[in-house]
Amino acid sequence: MENWQREFIQFIFKNEALRFGEFKTKSMRLSPYFFNAGGLNTGAATLELGKYYAKAITHFMGKKQDIIYGPAYKGIPLSVMASMQLQAIENVESAYCFNRKESKDHGEKGLLVGKQPTAGSDIVIIDDVITAGTSIRETLDLLTPIAGINIKGVIVAVDRQEKGIEKPISALQEIKEDFGIDVYSIITMEQIIEMLSEGEFSQVDASILKKMNEYRSQYGV
Repeated sequence: MENWQREFIQFIFKNEALRFGEFKTKSMRLSPYFFNAGGLNTGAATLELGKYYAKAITHFMGKKQDIIYGPAYKGIPLSVMASMQLQAIENVESAYCFNRKESKDHGEKGLLVGKQPTAGSDIVIIDDVITAGTSIRETLDLLTPIAGINIKGVIVAVDRQEKGIEKPISALQEIKEDFGIDVYSIITMEQIIEMLSEGEFSQVDASILKKMNEYRSQYGV
């Protein structure tokens, strides 16, 4: 695990975006942890979050990206702040782009806002998490008809490394399998478990580590 990944886990825990306890997921599983990027909603937290996306983008995909694309709605601020922090801390000039939910028939028109992808554009898609992969699939359906673009990959904040209901692979693995596009994450569930096992979060009940390992054993991929 890289130092910036450790710092990210500390950051989301401190800001209560990462919580431990008992949470029912969309798949009706009882999870011992929960990540909510929406909890990082202050100016300071937003700037910090953008920094970690920028680090992950350059770490996994290098320093050549023309467009950072964020699916509506949560991906909109992510694409903006990631492109800002790529310039500020990585000296990488990238534009942002995001979609509307409904096409606009006046003004600049269309579904896309920001830099319009064209032939030769290197694009990175960013989102908070992938649960069923719906927003990423919608994004790929929207972007892939644009001739000549290069989708370098997808970055999410947390990979739960959890198999789906119908398939024994994760939503991230499904995207790779169905579209041939790599999906990366700032951190994984295994890295959260690693820091718990090191005693990083002394205020977290000791039983949580056992529950995390049990959950990973039952649902993990």
